[in-house]
Amino acid sequence: MLTRTSFLLTGNGHGRSFEADATYQPTSQAKPVLLFVHGFKGFKDWGHFPLVADFFAEQGFVFVKLNLSHNGLVVGGTGDLEDLDAFGRNNFSIELDDIGQVIDALFTDGATPVPATEMDLNGLFLVGHSRGGGLVLLKAAEDRRVRALTTWAAIAEIHPQWPQAVFDEWERTGVLHVPNMRTGVELPMHYQIVENYHANRPRLDISHNVRRKLKQPLLIIHGDGDETVNVAAAHKLQELKPDAELLLVPGATHMFGGAHPWTNVELPTTAQHIAEATAAFFKRQL
Repeated sequence: MLTRTSFLLTGNGHGRSFEADATYQPTSQAKPVLLFVHGFKGFKDWGHFPLVADFFAEQGFVFVKLNLSHNGLVVGGTGDLEDLDAFGRNNFSIELDDIGQVIDALFTDGATPVPATEMDLNGLFLVGHSRGGGLVLLKAAEDRRVRALTTWAAIAEIHPQWPQAVFDEWERTGVLHVPNMRTGVELPMHYQIVENYHANRPRLDISHNVRRKLKQPLLIIHGDGDETVNVAAAHKLQELKPDAELLLVPGATHMFGGAHPWTNVELPTTAQHIAEATAAFFKRQL
């Protein structure tokens, strides 16, 4: 039987609470730990992600997923994007620090409800979807505690390739709105996210960090039918790290068959396929 337990953290730099949870089989035997990072406009319990957690727990992992602190969710809230002010104040430095804080908690006795006897932190793995894929690339490049990582439909650069006129107007008004196609809500992004990128470019430049600093084994998974992040991003990442493994999934779209809400009791077929490939890759690293 699987155990599911949640815990709260408070951001070291921003003071905002955010939630994480862990799913595992309580065997009193140390198991590798997998930390999953959601993407832009995503959250830890989006769609089929809870079923992904169950799959990896059944495969012998402790599966941890978090809500990035400024993703728009509120602890104890509706469970969907509702705090537009926090969403607008988000940036990549905050997100990397959130991930680092969860990793620190896993390495600190008593900081999470998962008993130390259940975790083999020599086998700490990261998985990130979409923007979360870019984040785990950056985090692994700066944190040698990460054993290996997998990206699912990851971005290959943080700075969007928009016309200069868009950035000029964004800087002038201070805010850019992006639609949440699922809910119809216009989500704000304050210009500070651009300023933060330029101020912290050595840390946030994916190309530089993957090429120069990322030493851990990497599996890149991408659908060749991805409508959100073109499959060219996967090829670029492999060019940056030629020893990375690349799995292209024919016909797969950005969410690998998932949707929100997801009411089926089984994983989407494509999501099952990439989860199996990811689990096999990580087990080879142990």
